[in-house]
Amino acid sequence: MCGIAGILHLDGAPASPSVLRKMTDIIAHRGPDGEGHWVDGPVGLGHRRLAIIDLSEAGSQPMVSADGRYVISYNGEVYNFQDLRVELREVGYQFQSHTDSEVVLYAFAEWGPECVRRFNGMFAFVVWDCKERTIHLARDRYGIKPLYHAQWGDIFLFGSEQKAILEHPSARKEIDKKALLEYFTFQNIFTDRTLLKNVKMFPPATYGRIDLNSQTK
Repeated sequence: MCGIAGILHLDGAPASPSVLRKMTDIIAHRGPDGEGHWVDGPVGLGHRRLAIIDLSEAGSQPMVSADGRYVISYNGEVYNFQDLRVELREVGYQFQSHTDSEVVLYAFAEWGPECVRRFNGMFAFVVWDCKERTIHLARDRYGIKPLYHAQWGDIFLFGSEQKAILEHPSARKEIDKKALLEYFTFQNIFTDRTLLKNVKMFPPATYGRIDLNSQTK
C-alpha cells in the first residue's frame, strides 16, 4: 500500500523534520516495513513503506536520484516498469534497486511530466526538483491511489490520507459545509472537496506543479 506525506513552505521557511515525522507516523499502517524522511530547506518529503517488489534497503524512500537533483515519494505499482527500465538503461541510467519506484524516479528525470503517459498502473507520487525548485504531483488515471492536499497561508501540505495533513500544526479541522451538503444530497462527493475545509482530493489523471521561485520572489 505505502503512504506519502509532505510539506512545502511557499515563503521559503524551513520545513520541520519533527512535524514531518508526525505526519508519517499517523499513517504507519500504510507501510509497516519502513519509514523515511527527507528535508531540505522549505520542503519535506516523508514515506511509509510496504515492501513488495524489492525487500532490500535499496528500495527505501524518499528516493534520491544519483545526481541528487530529484527526490520522490511514491505510492503505487507501475505494471510495465520492467519495459521502462530497459528503455532507461539504454539511454544511460543505472539502477541500484529492483523497484518500480526507482523506474518512476528516472522516468521523470528523463521525460518529465510526460512520463505518466507511459505508465500502465496505479500511482500517486510527488517529486521535488532540487535544481529548478519545483514540486510535482501526479495521480493515476482512475484515482486508484489516494492523494490529498491542503494549503493554509504559505504552507502547502499533501498526503495519502487526510489525517497526515491534519498532523501539521497549521492545519485547521473545519467542516466544509458545501461538501457536507453535496454528500447529503447525492450520498457522495463528486467534486475535489472533502468534508474538511481546505483539504482537497487531488483529482485522478491530473498533474500539478508548484514553482517555489515564483512563490518566494
